[in-house]
Amino acid sequence: MKNIENQKNLLGKRVLLRLDLNVPLQDGIIQDETRISKILPTLKFLIQKQAKIIIISHAGRPKGKIVPALSLKLICTNLSEKLNQKINLITDDIRKIENKDLFKNIDGNILVLENIRFYPEEENNDSNFSQHLASFADVYINDAFSCSHRAHASVTSITKFLPSYCGLQFNSEVTALKKVTSEIEKPISCIIGGSKISTKIGIIKNLIPKFDNIIIVGGMANNILSYKNVKIGKSIHEENCNEIVKNIFETSKQYSCSIIYPEDVITSKSLDGKPEPKKLNDISDDDMILDIGEKTIKKIDNLINSSKTILWNGPAGYFENNDFANGSFQIAKSIVKNHKSNSIYSVAGGGDTISVLNKINAINDFNFISTAGGAFLEYLEGKEIPGISALN
Repeated sequence: MKNIENQKNLLGKRVLLRLDLNVPLQDGIIQDETRISKILPTLKFLIQKQAKIIIISHAGRPKGKIVPALSLKLICTNLSEKLNQKINLITDDIRKIENKDLFKNIDGNILVLENIRFYPEEENNDSNFSQHLASFADVYINDAFSCSHRAHASVTSITKFLPSYCGLQFNSEVTALKKVTSEIEKPISCIIGGSKISTKIGIIKNLIPKFDNIIIVGGMANNILSYKNVKIGKSIHEENCNEIVKNIFETSKQYSCSIIYPEDVITSKSLDGKPEPKKLNDISDDDMILDIGEKTIKKIDNLINSSKTILWNGPAGYFENNDFANGSFQIAKSIVKNHKSNSIYSVAGGGDTISVLNKINAINDFNFISTAGGAFLEYLEGKEIPGISALN
């Protein structure tokens, strides 16, 4: 992909900039500004180059209809404050806007077009709509990696009509993912959690040939324990997953990848009950496994210490309750310790993982934190990412 940093002359050029400003809103307040903060370097780069910036983004799932609650107005205000720049929200029907009218009677060089998903043509990847969008600008930049697993008009078709580049955040995301999938420094370990093993099986199968260790925690690990004939009481698990688990172990033997799962656990009778450390053979029928135990934490810590690269997606337990968050916190602290000593390259992604890191203020202590959600997971699974293909 061509990186926008390699485009020398942007003075006075109109730049169509695809961002992901889809942040959680509640009662008129932005709940998490991480996505906004991550795209600021690209905006500042373009401002410094004195480009005229036309921002395209979406919020929520309006399904091709105008939903006032999903307007980008609040996000524009936030961006304006962060950049100390005048930002103009254009609420006119995009399909009726003409190039000559865009910056007419406008104070400043930054425009935001209203929620692109208000238009059904966006999700239908309508080529005529893309061509119309392209008519507004001289250059297209995609800095919305998190939307790039979707073949939408402002992500894929648009590149047919303009010189196209990736933004700084997009480039950072792909660079980090390459370091855990293709440009790997070994030994490399993956810690993967979540409630359903079936949703992560594609990732696990794609990573086994490349990784030295796959460490399975969280609700997923209960399916591993059940397969190994460990009683898991009333713990969260998926039905009919033994073939999936069997396949994981058979594939891992073929590629000499170690599959690590809990050797001891923290249980309780309920989600808000008293935590009880237990050996695997001591789990009773009314127990819920809600975290990993000290022996497992120590084993994972040793694996992190001996790894050169680490990928983390999914907490180790029911972290929403601090009584069952210790496993997740200790994993985070172990990675942070190695990151600070420059002995490991660390990548983390997934909403719950980011929540864990925010709880202990460790969000800036990894080499890279992905906010890309589905695109992050699909890249790890080895799927084609339409936004990347379009830029290539």
